[in-house]
Amino acid sequence: MKVLKNYDLNGKPYNRFLFVIVLLLGSFTMSMSQSSISTAYPTLMSSFGIDASTVQWLTTGFMLIMCVMMPVSPWLLNNVKFKQLFLLILAIFDIGTLIVVVAPNFPVMMLGRAMEAIAVGILFPSYQSVLLYITPEEKRGTTMGFAGLIMGSALACGPILSAIVLHFSAWRGLFIVFAVIISVLFVISLFAIKNVMPQKESHLDFPSVILSVGLIGILYVVNMIGKTNIDLTEAIIILVVSILMVAMFAIRQFKMDQPLLQLRVLKDFNYDLSVGLTGASYIALIVVTIIFPLYYQDVLGVSKTVSGLALAPGAIVLSLLNPLTGKLADKIGFKSTMLTGMFMILAGWLVLSITGATLGLVPMMVIAAIIEGGNAFVMMPAVTMGANSLPNDLISDGTAVISTFRQILGSTGVLVATLILSNVMNNNIAKGMSHAIAQMGGFHVVFITFFVIELFGLAMALMLKNTKK
Repeated sequence: MKVLKNYDLNGKPYNRFLFVIVLLLGSFTMSMSQSSISTAYPTLMSSFGIDASTVQWLTTGFMLIMCVMMPVSPWLLNNVKFKQLFLLILAIFDIGTLIVVVAPNFPVMMLGRAMEAIAVGILFPSYQSVLLYITPEEKRGTTMGFAGLIMGSALACGPILSAIVLHFSAWRGLFIVFAVIISVLFVISLFAIKNVMPQKESHLDFPSVILSVGLIGILYVVNMIGKTNIDLTEAIIILVVSILMVAMFAIRQFKMDQPLLQLRVLKDFNYDLSVGLTGASYIALIVVTIIFPLYYQDVLGVSKTVSGLALAPGAIVLSLLNPLTGKLADKIGFKSTMLTGMFMILAGWLVLSITGATLGLVPMMVIAAIIEGGNAFVMMPAVTMGANSLPNDLISDGTAVISTFRQILGSTGVLVATLILSNVMNNNIAKGMSHAIAQMGGFHVVFITFFVIELFGLAMALMLKNTKK
């Protein structure tokens, strides 16, 4: 299949630079919305009169809905013209954000967040598929390096933006910022975005969509672990049914001529490794983004504003390295590039595992920068390598599979980190330790756990076929 460069499907020229910029800005803004809200949790709990376990659903529920929407994105790309799809995504996100801004209570706010999650879940695999499709294979590493800059730095910048906005306004001001940006992008997109993806019409397999909801069930049960007053029978039933639904979903995809999600892409071993590596790097990034601010506030006693701004050096390192690592992967090969990244990630977690929760703010900021810098060498090069393993007509399916698995692993990583931190701290307090010592013990176990997890990432990087393309 011929790769289109500067012409849309009607053969008309378009401004490719403006097209890519608008696409990446939309992705950047929506990605920031995913991580920015955690800084506002205490304010939201006070405003709506809810507890910590309830407010957490603004992030957990967001990630769960994203997971279900990602497998639908290839079908939408094949059946809806890209310009209309992108405008629809922006509109859904904008409406959801406006609902959040005017929300009188928590359920209405959750509705707005759900709409945002639907838009983000469709956009993340789609924009990567489009970038890969319109870029020649020999330049994909560089292009996806910039895409990684957007995804990684946006995730890291979310808490920073939140800290700044919340310092000067109420929590609704944060979402007003998102609404204004997306509204402006919607107007620009009317002229800048073109139909560049070929259409391959097919029917939407609703049974597959329903079965994919099993992903939500599994993550929901994982989220319940460690909480008090759990109905164990109910949790086991939900888990078993959810696992069966996911298994039936996978079997159905292999049996269908036109599956909702083309899981046959998993038959390529290098592609499978790329899925695992992008997941391993994403886990490291999202856990740093969410757990480190908690460490800064709870152990070091700094303010929410300082804890958010302390993520800035890591975000800067990530932003500077992402475009460079894409070019590096094109020149020296994916294996060498990703091994470098995994060693950086492991080095950061190793130092934390050895020193425990005893480091000050500056050393922690340096370690965060090392881990986030390692992410730049792994996440988007892994996506590019996976795409290069597939024919062009399977790129949208391949990026959807990678994005779905990455989101599931990232969501699970956050849940595991939060559960370990809470349970270890509570057990230490029950043993008679002071709250401060118990908390430090919880963070130490989290650090050790994620060092072990990233060892599996290093093993996958070592198994890659040594190729430059």
